[in-house]
Amino acid sequence: MTPADLAELLRATTSEVLAQRELDTAVLPATLTVERPRNPEHGDYATNVALQVAKKVGVPPRELAGWLASALSAVEGIASAEVAGPGFLNIRLDAAAQGAIIRRVLTEGAAYGAGQLMAGTKVNLEFVSANPTGPLHIGGTRWAAVGDAMGRILTTQGADVTREYYFNDAGAQIDRFVRSLVAAAQGQPAPADGYAGEYIADIAKQVTDARPDAMALPEAERDEVFRRVGVDLMFTEIKRSLHEFGTDFDVFFHEKSLFESGAVERAVNHLKESGSLYQADGAWWLRSTEFGDDKDRVVIKSNGESAYIAGDIAYFQDKRARGFDLCIYMLGADHHGYIGRLKAAAAAFGDDPDTVEVMIGQMVNLVREGKPLKMSKRAGTVVTLEDLVEAVGVDAARYGLIRSSVDSNIDLDLDLLARQTNDNPVFYVQYAHARLSALARSAAALGIDFADADLSLLTHAREGDLIRTLGEYPRVLASATELREPHRVARYLEELAGTYHRFYDSCRVLPQGDEDPTPLHAARLALCAGARQVLASGLGLLGVSAPERM
Repeated sequence: MTPADLAELLRATTSEVLAQRELDTAVLPATLTVERPRNPEHGDYATNVALQVAKKVGVPPRELAGWLASALSAVEGIASAEVAGPGFLNIRLDAAAQGAIIRRVLTEGAAYGAGQLMAGTKVNLEFVSANPTGPLHIGGTRWAAVGDAMGRILTTQGADVTREYYFNDAGAQIDRFVRSLVAAAQGQPAPADGYAGEYIADIAKQVTDARPDAMALPEAERDEVFRRVGVDLMFTEIKRSLHEFGTDFDVFFHEKSLFESGAVERAVNHLKESGSLYQADGAWWLRSTEFGDDKDRVVIKSNGESAYIAGDIAYFQDKRARGFDLCIYMLGADHHGYIGRLKAAAAAFGDDPDTVEVMIGQMVNLVREGKPLKMSKRAGTVVTLEDLVEAVGVDAARYGLIRSSVDSNIDLDLDLLARQTNDNPVFYVQYAHARLSALARSAAALGIDFADADLSLLTHAREGDLIRTLGEYPRVLASATELREPHRVARYLEELAGTYHRFYDSCRVLPQGDEDPTPLHAARLALCAGARQVLASGLGLLGVSAPERM
């Protein structure tokens, strides 16, 4: 019986108890809290449902808790239910009910933990979307890891997820990129507002190798060659880096297409006709303050050029036209203003602002030998994805970036992430999986079959801890989905690994010497197989490997 199962049982029991006493069942809260108490002596699970409901039905909390305890104690699978404090309920499951969790894990396999929280929801998940003017920097790398994990987690809850990269191939940054490439091809330093680093010289050489006549062309034609070939080379490099990092996209959407197709013009005209745009100081402004933004936004500048938001507005319309119910934007720390403007754009089109979600990721600092790592020789000014992977590898890089909330700045200790010790969180989790894999190999060599193991034999306190931790996994995935917090999965895996290590230190899993295998050995091996499955599933959601040997 998982916590979710227990919550359903608790709701049904509470409703029945209230109905029997002709009390209002409508007062039951939408969500019943079922938690594991910090002190194991207080039971397997605890709930405050009596405290939530008692006042609303005019009954003392301890009296209501007593009624519930009596009703629950008669339910199969509940070993005991006791009233504590002002009206809390402490609940213990019997061994068979706990064993059912293991059976469920083994039966469902990789599908264990899946739910229907977002069933039928078509999600556009846009992340990374770095300008194709340089290697992917460490901030974009954080989104590459977190966004990919978010997509995998949403999928477990029934969402139909499209991973999308918005390819910024229009605007002033591309002009600066082209000027930087031309300067490098001419052997000159980068323009003051341009891009520096070895990669600029590398790409410039590749352009001139591909088009030896490029520098002899008239300026406009020459710049067009460097624009077309240079941007393609840079973006190809970005896609290669992302793929090697384990992050792939379903759609690469080109910003330029919004202008070339007339989508921006149509969107702007629609907003003009609806009165959502007004003219002032020669420019066209979106009435975004009417929709909750902190200020109105310029859409068409006084010189007639489109502001950046014009493309954003057309892009949102395009997403909705493609049938997406929810558009999630994962943006960098300098994009806080986008929350209000994107929701305002949705509202201006008569859409529900809640179809837009904007997640803002904070800064990442790399630390080596206690000092910040500030510069990449190849990029010139920033630390890149390649720098991080070269230092610690893909698994440690992804895990290190995912395990903290995106709302917080993080300092990644490269020395720690490179160590194969238990203080390195990714090693700690992967080692638990490898240790479990070794157990499985040993069990197979001994011919121990745990398929029909008697799981009611698992009565040791450490066994119960591990079983209940496995039972938490569905709720962790649901919470990570609902709150858009992939780090919850990483932190759960660390808890699971620690609980397993403590179990292994206290409970002998395999027979020793000439000892014959017993039913208890088989039951413990089944428990270990469940732990191994959940560790592998969770690591897979993070895009991190689950090694069988370390």
